[in-house]
This record gives sequence, structure tokens and C-alpha cells, in this order.
Amino acid sequence: MELILQNISKYVSLTPEEETLFLSKIEYKNFKAKSILLSPGEIANCTYFVNSGILRSFTINDNIIEHVLHFACQGWWIGDMYSYISQKPGNLFIEVLEDAELAIISKENHEELFHQIPKLERFFRILVENSLVSHQERLMDNLSLTAEERFEKFCKKYPTLIQNVSQKHIASYIGVTPEFFSKMKSKILRK
Repeated sequence: MELILQNISKYVSLTPEEETLFLSKIEYKNFKAKSILLSPGEIANCTYFVNSGILRSFTINDNIIEHVLHFACQGWWIGDMYSYISQKPGNLFIEVLEDAELAIISKENHEELFHQIPKLERFFRILVENSLVSHQERLMDNLSLTAEERFEKFCKKYPTLIQNVSQKHIASYIGVTPEFFSKMKSKILRK
């Protein structure tokens, strides 16, 4: 069974015919590391499922400081949800950090699938709800936890990313400078 179908089956059951229809609406592409899939000002016309590799979404502020909002590795979804849903220009970059194979669903195909397989609306609603909960939890963590506590929580929540994502990207995700992150990590390792 394909990884994307396994992902869907966690929340809804598709018939073999529905699986075939779903897979017919997906495009598979390979991307090299450092590929930019989306840039600010562009309209997100698709969403991505990661079969292999690692991606990140991020923004750059006026001081040219990157802020990582999300990582996606094998079995995860990623996109600029504001732009995708509103069909307005987005604010995010989506970058491939490690060579990736992605399943891509266009907005048009996504809408067709909702009509043809109503169970998929439930599936994607659950994904959006889970994403909202995760982002709310992260916001609360950023307001109430120390940088060290945020890093420890990141390590527990995303153990596979620690070895595969650069320290500067992890530092950006937990909201510290790379220099502070390096000192903090050394201090943690000495304990």
C-alpha cells in the first residue's frame, strides 16, 4: 500500500475504487535539496505529501531573519494553507532540505476529490484540525517555555529531525539565534 494511502487510512477507509480514483489525481515529482517550491507573493495551487525527504516552510522578516514555521518529513503534509485556501498570494517559502519525492495534489483536483469521495473532506478536516492544535501548542510553548525547554520538547516530538536538519533551522524553529542555540546545546550536552 502506498504511503499516502496509509496516511489517509488512519482516519478514513477508502474502497479500492476510491483509492484508484484518489491516486489518479496525484502527481509525483522528485526535487533536489535547496529547491524552492513556493515563494512569498505566489498563490499556492497545490499541497504536498512527503514520500521521502525533508521540507520546511519559512518566512523572512524585514531584518532578513528566517523564521521556520514547519518541517515535513516522510508521511507528512506541507503547504501554505492561507494561500491554498484563500487563493491569495502567500507569505511563505517552501523549501526542500533533503532530496524529496512528493505527491502533489492540485487545488482543482482536491476540490474534485471532495465531490467524488466525500470521505476525503473529513480526512482533510482532521488534518487541518490537528495542524491547528499543533500550531496553538507551539505558540503557547513559545510564550511560556524557555528556549531549552522548547528544544527538549522539539527533540521528543521530532526525534528523526534532530540528525537530519541543520542546527540553524532548528534554532529558527524554536525561536533563537544559531549562536545562542549552539551555546545552549553545548550546555545541555555537558549535563
